Amino acid sequence: MTGAVPGRLNVSLDQFEMACLTWGEVADESRPLAVLLHGFPDTPHTWRHLGPGLAEDGWRVVAPATRGYGPSGLPRDGSYHAPALISDVVELHAALGGDHRALLVGHDWGAITANGLAASPHSPFGRVVAMSVPPIPSFTPGRSDLGSWLAVLPRQARLSWYLAFNQLPRLPERAFVRLVTHLWDRWSPGYDATEDLAHLAAALPNRRCRAAALGYYRAQLRPWRTPARYASYASTWTGAPRVPLLYLQGADDGCLDPRWTTRVLTHLPEGSAVATVPNAGHFLQLEQPEAVARHVLAFSQVQRNVSPGLGRPVE
Repeated sequence: MTGAVPGRLNVSLDQFEMACLTWGEVADESRPLAVLLHGFPDTPHTWRHLGPGLAEDGWRVVAPATRGYGPSGLPRDGSYHAPALISDVVELHAALGGDHRALLVGHDWGAITANGLAASPHSPFGRVVAMSVPPIPSFTPGRSDLGSWLAVLPRQARLSWYLAFNQLPRLPERAFVRLVTHLWDRWSPGYDATEDLAHLAAALPNRRCRAAALGYYRAQLRPWRTPARYASYASTWTGAPRVPLLYLQGADDGCLDPRWTTRVLTHLPEGSAVATVPNAGHFLQLEQPEAVARHVLAFSQVQRNVSPGLGRPVE
């Protein structure tokens, strides 16, 4: 089913109307729910390979345009803090009649959101897949691995220049097209991003929308501005995952040094896994869709076979 034409679905959330791409029988609540979250600079179309594959495997798949990305709306509270992104996903899960069998998959900013939900005691998702950004504790050095942490840091600092650039007022908005074209080129060397950049241009057609996407970066340096309604997630989103998590990293990622991958597993609970995907950069789900699908489908099999009534694998 790779390349299957997605359906369209709008879901009314507390702060905005969320537009989603869908694959599979989304209205059939007897099927387990899979929510796929895109990152930056990207759109739900990043899941055009994995979405059909999961649907073929029995999932009802929903890939939302996260707050600020068209055709979803801009949030009324203007918050792009990670706890707000997490709250949106929990609302979406409830609106679609999801249960504890649900699978959450995230890439880049979607991975940050997914990691944050995996750390929350209030998460309705039984398993999580994160791509290209590991859980926050993976970046924290310990006494036993301080040397390896220091070895990665200089290169990562050079790769992360865009974090500081995106904090500047107005300039990133004005240079947005050049910025995102450059990032795709550097983050996934050799990948032809023409189609993805066209989707991005449609999703962020003006300066206000581009400011929303850049707001994800700006908001995290201003945690004191997080609206009180997201307080339950604000205190936990940087913690270690509480549910089984699969972390996938492209071996040639030009955004995040692949050496971080060796630090991830020690911060994950039982039932988790970590894998590096060869011949893939930052957007591994587009560069090596078959390999990514194999990892995700194998990891999700346990969750798909959980009984909706008993909360345990079906024997």
